[in-house]
Amino acid sequence: MRLLIVACAALFAVVAQAQDVLGDLRDQGLGFAQVTPGKVLEFPRDHGAHPEYRIEWWYLTANLSDSEGRQWGLQWTLFRQALSPEPAADGWQSNQIWMAHAAITTPDGHFHAQRFARGGIGQAGVTRIGRDGYFNAWLDDWQWRSNGAALFPAELSFTVGEREIKLTLEATGPLVKNGINGYSQKSAQGQASYYYSQPHIRVSGMVTQGSDRIDLKGQGWLDREWSSQALAENQQGWDWFSLHLNDGHKLMVYQLRHDDGNHWLSGNWISPGGETRLLDRNAIKLHSTRISTIASGEKQTRDLPLEWQLSLVNQKRGWHIRPLYDQQWMDTSIPYWEGVVLVEDDLGNPAGVGYMELTGYQ
Repeated sequence: MRLLIVACAALFAVVAQAQDVLGDLRDQGLGFAQVTPGKVLEFPRDHGAHPEYRIEWWYLTANLSDSEGRQWGLQWTLFRQALSPEPAADGWQSNQIWMAHAAITTPDGHFHAQRFARGGIGQAGVTRIGRDGYFNAWLDDWQWRSNGAALFPAELSFTVGEREIKLTLEATGPLVKNGINGYSQKSAQGQASYYYSQPHIRVSGMVTQGSDRIDLKGQGWLDREWSSQALAENQQGWDWFSLHLNDGHKLMVYQLRHDDGNHWLSGNWISPGGETRLLDRNAIKLHSTRISTIASGEKQTRDLPLEWQLSLVNQKRGWHIRPLYDQQWMDTSIPYWEGVVLVEDDLGNPAGVGYMELTGYQ
């Protein structure tokens, strides 16, 4: 088993060392199932894995605070990738590999971890178990387990270094289907994914390290996405934002960056009651207001756009987005920036919190 895990790690390492770390997402995915309009997402079925598609993830972020009112952040992500389009097999013949990322943003710094696993041998997966179909997603002892067939309520436990994190997750609103009923177009050439979110999650739990314990509570956001070709050839990477606004609205916006600067913009404006409004490129204005140089690995630095101005044309509302602090880099096999952001309105008043992800920056 050790040799196969090393092989999985080596595969991701080769991708990371390449000049284009997102190349797999641009592959045409020939032989794999393709994303097409009109598919009806069904739950709880679509909470589970889709091995006929090339890539997939279960992506949780949480904005939390401790008893002193200090800001914390947590990220837990499980990735699945099919190495070939053949049907998934059990045992050592499985063509499925798994990777998990975890991170904790604390008042003292940002810490992260990653793990790899081979599918088919019980080391990682997403299944419904037991007579009542409990949702279960795991890699080794990192585990998300629900109390039923739905994703919530659930318990999530994982570690980052010596820190042990245990969370209770409860949905307080409906799921959101992104794009058009879950069909999320990513370019004019037709690249797309199936994509839904749960932006209404009440989170409570604790972080322990030795005899120290910190109780945390706040709100989370889950993204679920699967595809066989998520990016077009001329797309460099993406800038993604999930925001919990103080007035109860939720906002998700992403920008897929094109070589020619004519970027693809999309998002969802979500009311406190869960009603959604699709945002296209004409409804969104997004530009960076600060470029900063951060440490991005041993003896390496990287210039990143860490502050942004985001406006919604129809709502006549705008916000300034800035990181809790700059150094929230994920120095993982596929490197990226992911961390807590603070939101201010146009007058500079606190307006919310959220998460930002920046990928594809060399």
